[in-house]
Amino acid sequence: MTDLSNGISDGQLRWGILGTGFIAGLQTQDLIENGFTVQAVGSRMLESSRAFAEKYGVPTAHDSYEALVADPEVDVIYIATPHPFHHANALLALNAGKHVLVEKSFTINAREAREIVDLAEAKGLVALEAMWTRFLPHMVRLREIIQEGTIGEVRKVVASHNQNLPTDPAHRLNDPALGGGALLDLGIYPISFAIDILGTPNTIRASASMTATGVDRQTAAIFEYLGGQQAIVDCELDAASANRAMVIGTEGWVDIESTWYYPAPLTVFDPHGNVLETFSQPVTSRGMQYQAAEMERLVRAGDTAGTILPPSESIAIMAVMDEIRRQIGLTYDADAAPAPGRTGSEQNGQ
Repeated sequence: MTDLSNGISDGQLRWGILGTGFIAGLQTQDLIENGFTVQAVGSRMLESSRAFAEKYGVPTAHDSYEALVADPEVDVIYIATPHPFHHANALLALNAGKHVLVEKSFTINAREAREIVDLAEAKGLVALEAMWTRFLPHMVRLREIIQEGTIGEVRKVVASHNQNLPTDPAHRLNDPALGGGALLDLGIYPISFAIDILGTPNTIRASASMTATGVDRQTAAIFEYLGGQQAIVDCELDAASANRAMVIGTEGWVDIESTWYYPAPLTVFDPHGNVLETFSQPVTSRGMQYQAAEMERLVRAGDTAGTILPPSESIAIMAVMDEIRRQIGLTYDADAAPAPGRTGSEQNGQ
């Protein structure tokens, strides 16, 4: 059986990789290194698919996404294309009877997310957002610390994700047509973290600076809750930081060291700054195998929703980001109307 605690698979479920970009390679490497069976890869270009298959030792290379999802030897599809194409790609796979692990951000907006989740539920399939940080050992321990009451009542969450990334206007990160901007690529991490700890906010106050291409260069937001709790989250594309995170309570706080959204040590302090606990669990590979282990656990259990990141929460996260985008004036083509059948290109993709 799959064990989420160590991210190891028994290899009996068969994975298909939809997309051949950078993030697809990272996930595939972690799958292979931890006993998962990667059966096939699909690309819109056969040469790309074949090159990927050769690099990672994947048995089957398909020349289209349609061929990949139709492969009877594949049980689960990992969707690794850019944000604007997640919706169409996920619907394609679900309609072919495949479970889907969909890269974050789950979609462009909440409407698209809801359509994926509704179809998955109707078909009895798993649609899981690939927010890999949620499933890492230090995040599992953090939730336990909070539930145990070690830091008392949680009052505030603070988290950043700032990187110095390419500024080329043609790069995917700066292209509105490809869902560019700091929010969907980087802000998703602290936003998902805050919602994991505190839930969906009652009110949101957001501010941003934009690039010349019209996407957000940096965005910050304050989430406010009915009980008086707050979350302070920020992201930036062109300036790096230590990227630490804190959870502050009435009886102490938890500090997650740089880089908090990777496998990282955490330290628990009492109100006087005395160390109550340190937690650091070595993680093999990059750590993306834990989300795959959760996917396999759900499939084997016959469940369509887990507790670490249920589909309803992925929709809620997208709704929060929709509201932030509304406040900062960031819109994408997909906000106007659905685009049935759009599969996009992975040439500039993840």
